[in-house]
Amino acid sequence: MRVAVLKEDNCQPKKCMAECHAFCPPVRNGQECIILDDKSGKPHISESLCIGCGICVNKCPHDALIITQLPSELESDMVHKYSLNGFRLFRLPSPSKDAVVGILGPNGMGKSTAINALSGQLIPNLGDWEDEDPRWSEVIQSLPRGELRDFLGDVQKGQIKVASKPQYVDHLPKVVKGKVGTLLSSVDERGVLAETVESLGIGHLLERELNQLSGGELQRVAIGATILRDADVYFFDEPSSYLDIFERMRVVKIIQDLSQRSRIIVIEHDLAVLDVLADLVHIVYGQKGAFGIFTPARSTRQAINVYLDGFLPEQNVRIRDKPIKFLSHTDRSGEKGYELINWGDLEKKLGTFTLKSKTGAVHQTEVVGVVGPNGTGKSTMIKILAGQMEYDGGWVGGEASISYKPQHLDGEMDCTVQTWLDAEIGPKWRTGEFHVNVVKAMGVDQLLLKNVAKLSGGELQAVSIVICLGREADVYLLDEPSAHLDANARMEAAKAIRRTMESNEKSAFVIDHDVYFIDIVSDSLMVFEGEGGLNGLATGPYPLRKGMNRFLKNVNVTFRRDHDSKRPRINKSASRKDREQRQSGDFYSYLT
Repeated sequence: MRVAVLKEDNCQPKKCMAECHAFCPPVRNGQECIILDDKSGKPHISESLCIGCGICVNKCPHDALIITQLPSELESDMVHKYSLNGFRLFRLPSPSKDAVVGILGPNGMGKSTAINALSGQLIPNLGDWEDEDPRWSEVIQSLPRGELRDFLGDVQKGQIKVASKPQYVDHLPKVVKGKVGTLLSSVDERGVLAETVESLGIGHLLERELNQLSGGELQRVAIGATILRDADVYFFDEPSSYLDIFERMRVVKIIQDLSQRSRIIVIEHDLAVLDVLADLVHIVYGQKGAFGIFTPARSTRQAINVYLDGFLPEQNVRIRDKPIKFLSHTDRSGEKGYELINWGDLEKKLGTFTLKSKTGAVHQTEVVGVVGPNGTGKSTMIKILAGQMEYDGGWVGGEASISYKPQHLDGEMDCTVQTWLDAEIGPKWRTGEFHVNVVKAMGVDQLLLKNVAKLSGGELQAVSIVICLGREADVYLLDEPSAHLDANARMEAAKAIRRTMESNEKSAFVIDHDVYFIDIVSDSLMVFEGEGGLNGLATGPYPLRKGMNRFLKNVNVTFRRDHDSKRPRINKSASRKDREQRQSGDFYSYLT
């Protein structure tokens, strides 16, 4: 089955010579394989006449075309198609009773389309994009008998009520005004407001306005507003974003408790959280902006391991060029270089909050992971080391130049990504090792003609990481680089940071809450302790294992290593492995 997709944002007919039409062999032989629209000038491609030569793809100066082949048996599994040469989705995930169903895969693969279909907001057209009045009866008849068919039958009858938590919670203050308590009271359909507020730890926020909340606070309020609704199915899109690991584990328990009364579907890119939260997982793969394919549900452990390996054995499909591998602590025993920056006895007071630090240093080629609860001063410490904030006491030594990526990104610029890259880091991003290991690995080469103001959260994050790593500096400070990135992009970002530090003999501080990301990127660990919003103490850097043990002991969570993939996995509380590791003081096991 031939698939021809036009990337609308990239196609710029006023800035090209219609090369796709001019060089197309079928067109030159008199066949209407490509027709140029009379109004927009954009091409319409006939997939039945296309011979798959790829000439139009290579000749297009704006990288606006995707031509690919898919197995013919997928044609009967097409759920929805947006236009003649638009995105198409194959198969749907299936909500399951008494189970948390996870969805794992890159952004841009149709997860939102699938959720809209399952919630009844979108009636799938089964590939007939010209049908302006699709019918549920046809959709249901196209499905085999089973849980998904029965579920969509209830959707058709209007017997399914849905509650959804949106992905970008930082957008909420723009559309919802008022105090937290008023908002939550207005959606409390189940009469469990008091219990929900207590379980999420948001009692102190009830009198606050939404626009006064941090990202983590907005996330917990959004989760609370979702579970207060009386629904048959709950959709949670990235419920762990902005939350520290303590808060993530609290949310895991809340969602699992909710699954005892309703169906749950979770889109989650933190694989450690997904591993402990979900009972079944659908992998979705494809090509961003072109097509997405949902696989049948697997057990969570099997799904994550298959995803990391990058090969789907049942479909005989490779979804990644190379597997993602996790290293043991002994693999990072290389000698440290000289000290680039050091500090000691730092003090900083911000209102009622006080930050203090012990003595520490970062060495050449060392990547320091920075972990700790929200509100304990991680970003403040990074700003002090970056020279963006004065400190009240202590000292900072070293004359290292700094490149800093902040936590909150400013994407309100009226220019293309290409122009932004040129202005920030010059021509170095265009060729060479940096282009291959960072720009291309992060997928930024596919965003060059896109307007910065139109970038999604994940796309803006990827470009910001590239800009930070592309600047000439001795020390790179990255604040929450995994935020809004999908699981695959997180791993690529971690590898890009490590490769940049090793090849250029530079150093980095990386603040993040994703344990998988920290495990891949870090040589050592800086641990923050204290009470969020009141006080924080920065200790370390420690060797990675020692730092993780100190951090996880405070969080009261143990991790083990998966036998096959060597990835970190959260132990279930009070399980045999959990008890053994606590007794030995090994909260972050490197044993397989």
